[in-house]
Amino acid sequence: MIPAAFEYVRADSADAAIAALAEHGDDAKLLAGGMSLIPLMKLRLATPTVLVDLGRVTDLSYVRDGGDHVAIGALTRHRDLETSDLLATACPALRGVAAEVGDNQVRHRGTLGGSVAHGDPASDLPAVLLALDATLVARGSGGTRAIPAADFFHGFLETALAPDELLTEIQVPKAAGGWNYQKFNRRAQDWAIVGALAVRNGSTRVALVNMGATPVRARAVEAALAAGASAADAAAVAAEGTEAPADLNGSSEYREHLARVLVRRALEAAGL
Repeated sequence: MIPAAFEYVRADSADAAIAALAEHGDDAKLLAGGMSLIPLMKLRLATPTVLVDLGRVTDLSYVRDGGDHVAIGALTRHRDLETSDLLATACPALRGVAAEVGDNQVRHRGTLGGSVAHGDPASDLPAVLLALDATLVARGSGGTRAIPAADFFHGFLETALAPDELLTEIQVPKAAGGWNYQKFNRRAQDWAIVGALAVRNGSTRVALVNMGATPVRARAVEAALAAGASAADAAAVAAEGTEAPADLNGSSEYREHLARVLVRRALEAAGL
């Protein structure tokens, strides 16, 4: 299908993008890699009247050592994450999961900030940020603020970003411990029907993909592991506290079953 008509604005800086958002408000959408927004526009599930292109805002593309965390510019592409030497040692879980996103075309065009700001619970990378207690930095006409990942995702395709805010940086705590990501889908480039990430960062964290309106932490699994449960016993409660959706790919019950299976596999493969 063809998207509805829109006005096109090309921003050459973060400040220019924020100014455009402040001017047009809810009618405007930011275009980063376009891997999530453009398909929605083609289906007319998103109909912005103004599209603000961030393609020339190059100063928001970087992976830097921030001391106790890795600072990542919001316009850093997935391909840059999966090939980052810094992430290989400081946060291998983020590097590894980035390599599981879509296909080569998606990873060469899609950006971390675009994926996160889109707020799709079936996305891979938001689960990593949630499990590692990342901080998301947003800048708007009112200044800059830091948002914990736990407070960022509000609902299906809904985030804490205000209409005039631009996500500028993601700060991910360093976590060099064991990890594993299990993803079940029909084809390699498809969204996860269910995904499960297990990662060690002081304690074992478990995050689930496509098991609710937002990415979710498997708190029951984490509590069971902290109490000394085996991987199999902890994985048995993986669906507790979730609201698995039902669609053409599977029922809620099917997704709950997948969550238990994938969490067990992730825990065992990571040696956690």
